[in-house]
Amino acid sequence: MGRGRAKAKQTKVARELKYNTPRTDFEALRAELSGQPAGSDEHESESDDDPYAKYIEDDLEPDGGR
Repeated sequence: MGRGRAKAKQTKVARELKYNTPRTDFEALRAELSGQPAGSDEHESESDDDPYAKYIEDDLEPDGGR
């Protein structure tokens, strides 16, 4: 007893999922899966990907023959 309303709601939801195809934003999906924010440039340099790149000095001096 009392199952009729719950079953009707489940049937309604199942029909909506079966017959109504949602619009998929493939660009947002691609950006999410690649880990890039939406609208960002795909061709960023490697130093932009490395969070520690800003701590590395560009002009490292040689060890002096060690």
